[in-house]
Amino acid sequence: MNILAIGAHPDDIEFGCAHVLMQESRKGNRVKLLVLSRGEAASNGTPESREAESRAAAKLIGAEVDFLDFGGDCHIERTPENAIKLAAEIRKFQPSIVLAPHTDENQHPDHAVAGKLMRDACRLARYGGLDSLKAFSLAGTAPHAISALYYYTITKDFGEPDIVIDVSDVVKDWETAMLAHASQMKSRAYVDLRLAGARNLGLSIGAEYAAGFYVNDPVRVGALSDLALSSRYF
Repeated sequence: MNILAIGAHPDDIEFGCAHVLMQESRKGNRVKLLVLSRGEAASNGTPESREAESRAAAKLIGAEVDFLDFGGDCHIERTPENAIKLAAEIRKFQPSIVLAPHTDENQHPDHAVAGKLMRDACRLARYGGLDSLKAFSLAGTAPHAISALYYYTITKDFGEPDIVIDVSDVVKDWETAMLAHASQMKSRAYVDLRLAGARNLGLSIGAEYAAGFYVNDPVRVGALSDLALSSRYF
């Protein structure tokens, strides 16, 4: 299975969903990261150093990583042209699962824009008659429909998540991947924030640490009994 994750900035994926990506890469699934800027507007670090941090973290995750030019940090826009560029990446990689930032507003406007762009792109990647997408795609790349789009959060949660995943087995490696972004630790305790949130969510399901995700569409199962694991603990 191919799994694609998108982040607006070099550290978004690490803070938001690297734990589950580590689990999937260790299961033998192919994981790819798409980063839409190099953190050009950040108070700490340079675009070059932040890209290097992201590439080091990708190795820890077991993922490929590509950087795309969407105008730079604080300039990412939700336009048809940008959605088509992402749709072309979907066609090239052919993911079954896509992870994107939550589409609600939080502390950085780029996060919600990136989530909405990916939601648009997942739809456009299916359209065989979109001539402008054909121009971006590699020769012979066919329309592609993903199986699922899930949203992750970066520093702010948006109510109880729809899906909760036990990530206790990878939490130490997840912490290492987050710490790879050393430039961003100079002003905020991001790692402590994320670990505390994962710890709290884990306690709610009887696990040490957990990750929460929000669905774009209802989760489909063949039978009620297929939902073998319950998150009910209290």
